[in-house]
Amino acid sequence: METLQRLTRRQLDTLRAIRSQETPDRGASLKLIAASLRLTPPSALGHLTPLEQLGLVERYRGKSRLTGKGRSTLVEYQRHHRVVETLFGNLGLAPKDVCAAAREIDLAISHRTVEEVCRAQRHPTSCPHGAPIAPCRAPAGRTASAA
Repeated sequence: METLQRLTRRQLDTLRAIRSQETPDRGASLKLIAASLRLTPPSALGHLTPLEQLGLVERYRGKSRLTGKGRSTLVEYQRHHRVVETLFGNLGLAPKDVCAAAREIDLAISHRTVEEVCRAQRHPTSCPHGAPIAPCRAPAGRTASAA
């Protein structure tokens, strides 16, 4: 199972909270993460611990930071979400509804399926809201132009 598929929605929100609050010099405090999630610090810690075990977050002196794997997981999530939004938009869902529909499956869909959906849609460059969609990654042994 892929890392993204192992996350709960709340854990994804926790990663986003850390990203928005950490700086190059400091990690995000548990208190700020909890406030961002509208949780108590012990509840927020309950979401942080599995993220640390997955190698997405590291904690040092009470501060949490995203690891490289944590950052790439957020980028990957963004791509999944936007590709799925585009699919739903192309199927006729109203632009105001595509985000909610995408959130129903964006954590469950595999990389392989996202890439197939992207190819079937002729590699869209933006989602229905105008946000950019990163290009497909080439499979091992193939270049992006051959994909």
